[in-house]
Amino acid sequence: MLFKRNVPGWERIVRAVVAIGLLIAVVAVPLAGMVGWIVGLSGAGLLTSSLLGFCPACALVGRRLP
Repeated sequence: MLFKRNVPGWERIVRAVVAIGLLIAVVAVPLAGMVGWIVGLSGAGLLTSSLLGFCPACALVGRRLP
């Protein structure tokens, strides 16, 4: 399956930095239960979209790179 990139380079960097911060927060700060899972999965999702350059939510609203 081939996805066309829809996230610009600057946004990929911002997403990666935020994702790493969230993943470090999950490890460093003892977050209880569901909050920990939500923060961890949010970080993993942001990191994945930054590495692939494709965001499914952006694709749903029709965002395209020139």
